[in-house]
Amino acid sequence: MGQRRAIAGARLLITGASQGIGRALALLAAKRGGHVLAMARSAELLDDLAAEARRQGRPLEVLRADVTSASDRNLMVATARERFGGLDVLINNAGVGATGHFADADSERLRKVFEVNFFGLTETTRVCLPLLRCGNRPAIVNISSIVGKRALPARAEYSASKFAVQGFSEALRAELACDGIDVLVVCPGLTRSNFGKNLLESRALMPLQHMQGMTSEKVAWSTLKSLERGKHETCLTWQGQLIVLVNRLWPSLADWIVARKVRSLFREASKTAGRPHERYSDQDN
Repeated sequence: MGQRRAIAGARLLITGASQGIGRALALLAAKRGGHVLAMARSAELLDDLAAEARRQGRPLEVLRADVTSASDRNLMVATARERFGGLDVLINNAGVGATGHFADADSERLRKVFEVNFFGLTETTRVCLPLLRCGNRPAIVNISSIVGKRALPARAEYSASKFAVQGFSEALRAELACDGIDVLVVCPGLTRSNFGKNLLESRALMPLQHMQGMTSEKVAWSTLKSLERGKHETCLTWQGQLIVLVNRLWPSLADWIVARKVRSLFREASKTAGRPHERYSDQDN
């Protein structure tokens, strides 16, 4: 466990804040008295977010920027310094996904996923560290995923990027202990959001019932609760926690269950489409 802290009065930078979990985090943190700088690529969606915050009587700051751009990352730091005088919490939420079998994709899909989910996250963290070192009970919160604990088929690139986030977070937590900076990881399971609609590619045989998952608002509430408590790792939804538990205690069983499901899906695809690689549209978290 890390330090306990209050959201009220804290200065927070949230990436990927225009939709889904990021939007819910920005609104909830502002509602609870945080000074929020919400960053995303869509100016239109950010304007909608700012308007919603004003309607709730809890205004926040917005910034159109891209975590994959070095100049935009520097702009985030400059804006946080200018508007808040510093930074206490960085929430790395920006992310993209893709589904479909690895062997059927080109290398660009892997590079695009890692450019946002890993390199965007790590480099945003790097440029924010000088501000965080001067912050009040500073913390970095990396939004990962259950598939960063147990990978799923047809999500190889996304799973790999979240495993990389997990490893980076664990190493950084130890490195920054002397600076008093907490590094927390939150692993959502299925979440009701537009994430599935914004996939780079959607070609998986195994659909996930994302609309039966946790709401973005509940994920945001759990994330802020973990931040207040200084909890190093949080896995969300009972299904996600069960997947992590089975994978930790009986990894061979987890492998067998997933492989069995994949073989079954390919048999069904062969029967219905006449060829094993017929793909179905899929939306996931």
